[in-house]
Amino acid sequence: MRLYKKEGNIVEILSFPNETVEKGDYLLVEDGEAGKALIVQVIDVQFANIPGVLEELLRSLPDGGEPIQGEDIDPLEIAPHITYIQDARLLVCKIRATVESEGLSPSSSWLPSRSQSTIRKLPISTLFNLAGVDGKLPIILGGTKEASLLTIDATALDGTLNIITGKKGTGKSHLSKLLITSLMQYKATVVVLDLNGEYTGLGMTSDGKRNAYYHKIHVLTPSQNFKVALNQLHLNVLLNILINALHLPGTSAREFRRIWQFLKEKGNLTLHELGEAIRNWHCNQNVRDALFSRYYAMVNSGFFTDNPVEATLLEECLFKAREEGGVIIINLRNTSTIDRQIVVEYVLGKLVELLTSWKLKAAFLFAEEAHLYLRETYWDDIVTRMRHFGIFTTFITNQPDTIRENIYRQADNIFLFNFTNENDLDVVSRAARVDAETVKSIARDLPPHHCLALGKVVKDFPIVVKVKALDVKTMGETRLFFT
Repeated sequence: MRLYKKEGNIVEILSFPNETVEKGDYLLVEDGEAGKALIVQVIDVQFANIPGVLEELLRSLPDGGEPIQGEDIDPLEIAPHITYIQDARLLVCKIRATVESEGLSPSSSWLPSRSQSTIRKLPISTLFNLAGVDGKLPIILGGTKEASLLTIDATALDGTLNIITGKKGTGKSHLSKLLITSLMQYKATVVVLDLNGEYTGLGMTSDGKRNAYYHKIHVLTPSQNFKVALNQLHLNVLLNILINALHLPGTSAREFRRIWQFLKEKGNLTLHELGEAIRNWHCNQNVRDALFSRYYAMVNSGFFTDNPVEATLLEECLFKAREEGGVIIINLRNTSTIDRQIVVEYVLGKLVELLTSWKLKAAFLFAEEAHLYLRETYWDDIVTRMRHFGIFTTFITNQPDTIRENIYRQADNIFLFNFTNENDLDVVSRAARVDAETVKSIARDLPPHHCLALGKVVKDFPIVVKVKALDVKTMGETRLFFT
């Protein structure tokens, strides 16, 4: 391989047929005299545009494209050299860092010698050693192209915003399950908003037996084993449900606050008493109608109960997870849109309440297809305010355009599976920690179960990894007619 050209942070390298280089590979361009080296990543492989090659190809097929029959006579033995030149490749590479005596520098201003520099493949393991990825709390994501294991540090997910995205069936949920179980092993508290019931089998092996995670997995299904009593609720949490999920107007919300305080003073905070209080409350008829419609939405959801035996204390599940690590899965599979929003508002409100009072240190929140149950104004709230409280979110979606651009710009880590749609790639390429050319070139050619890891977990060195298999029961798969 020979250094050919540099423009900005793009380097072009000549490669010959006997040198096997693919998209995503890392190369080290070393200049012995300068004592420095460039780390570059191949983002495209092209044929070298050599003058005369087109004419030579046309001469070799003179009769309408049909090759001439007979024996080739090549007394000077130049045919192999011509073939060698015709098959020469041009590697389009991005400069990722400069290796200097004191370590890595993100600068791309230095230019190595074109004639004296040597170029060789850089193994991912060597790259990670140079970048200082030590893996104090290792999570094995899978294997790289060179058959080595890609290990990230769990601390790179701590306090961060993560996005897992790709087409349907490429392995997004599989990767999120891998991250969830790995965090749980390090005694983290994980809350999963499970839209399709895909995570309910985390405690079982693929053949239906209990696995090592079984006793740390708590599946809560609204209106079945997950109900709340009014006297367990903080007023602010319930008001958030009424205003944000059920769109209660401000005037009615003020009346509801008075009704709540009246019932609390009497010690009668039950659904039945709340309905009676609304019926007998002295207020405007329109306000009463607004309160009644929300009251019946709460009753019909089946999520609220007056029976203390049926009520589930979410904090008890969270406290169990706090001690030994665990996962609380909120199964929203058969829940209607409005009921789904009620449950999510309650869970998020309860998390914030426990975190602000320091009863809970922090929680990792995994939200599958969050646009279906989180209102637009909640995106910034989850990413900024709740992040400071200690809720660290991972969004999983196959529709990247449903996540707002400012969220991508704040994302610390992106796990990108295959996309062929230009619009989808454009959306993801707006992320602050990645360049558009890398996303558009590499992500388009990713096979199933391979992802491009970007961000803090790989120290901003984009790496393609085949996600390792996980022995848990598959749930939420598409039901087929022709099996």
